[in-house]
Amino acid sequence: MKKVFTLLLAVMLIAMTFTACGNNNQQPAPPANGNDTQDNNVPAGQVFELMMSTQLAPTSPIVQGFYTWAENVYERSGGRLVIEIFPSAQLGSDEDVIEQAIQGLNVAVLTDGGRMGNFVPDIGIIGMAYIADNYDDVLAITQTDVFAEWVDELATQHSIRVINFNWFDGARHFLTNTPIRTPSDLAGVRIRTPGAPVWATSVESLGATPVAMPWGETYNAIQTGIVDGAEAQHTASYAASFYEIVRYINKTYHFQLINGIIVGEVWFNTLPEDLQTILIEEAIAAAAENARLVESLGAEIEASMVANGMVIIEPDIAAFRQASEAAYEALGFTELRARILAEIDR
Repeated sequence: MKKVFTLLLAVMLIAMTFTACGNNNQQPAPPANGNDTQDNNVPAGQVFELMMSTQLAPTSPIVQGFYTWAENVYERSGGRLVIEIFPSAQLGSDEDVIEQAIQGLNVAVLTDGGRMGNFVPDIGIIGMAYIADNYDDVLAITQTDVFAEWVDELATQHSIRVINFNWFDGARHFLTNTPIRTPSDLAGVRIRTPGAPVWATSVESLGATPVAMPWGETYNAIQTGIVDGAEAQHTASYAASFYEIVRYINKTYHFQLINGIIVGEVWFNTLPEDLQTILIEEAIAAAAENARLVESLGAEIEASMVANGMVIIEPDIAAFRQASEAAYEALGFTELRARILAEIDR
């Protein structure tokens, strides 16, 4: 059934692509050079449409940042590039949309290093436990030469174009119905994680039993006992109303969740060069502003969850940090981490 849905969605998106590209009703601005054609032999006035997919709820601060990005791109492009936002996994799971992007459809998706690690294994390290302590630390990793090499490999070897990688959604913590203070407290506890090896291996090293499933299924899975809890950032757990079904926020800060927007290399290369530049520059700018907003909202969101009955647990961070070393060894990331930290002088 899933394959049928994906196929039907792909057909629909292809149809929308042709419709969008032929739509002159928005009367976009003419090219600045006054010629009848633009870069890549694209007819003047052609409108491009990009559908931005995310599992996050419409109320998520990052989703609001996407709307800012879309507005800025529309204005700067004179209406020639239109971005439509689809929150709450309306276009399917992240994995499905990534595959659609690779196939050349006009879709983008918010993703992370863990999922990109399925294509370029080393980039997954950015999603490892305790690779960074805050946004600035993890942002510095994305600005290294080694990260640039991974981005190039995604484009040239896997047809995945990284638009930007500076969307920040905060630190992730364990959400359970029993208090977690040390890794041993997670023994036998089934924790929902995203479906990527770096996430699962990291969560396992911290003591839990990882269970991969889509984020949209997690609430019901906890409620029905399929899993015992989850690990997530405040913006996502509050938007998903986890305070209704989970008692404890165990503040392990194990992941610093930095995300990127990716599109297919095939679709990206259909854009005129000026639209490629606009798309990237405005994404970077919107994400930089949005990251600081997310940072500023952390305490407020946590207070709201406490007001709704959740209890804060302050675990032994040093014990969890030490436990995470097993994941680096298991995935062969110990030397790679040393190389990255040396490049950013940490």
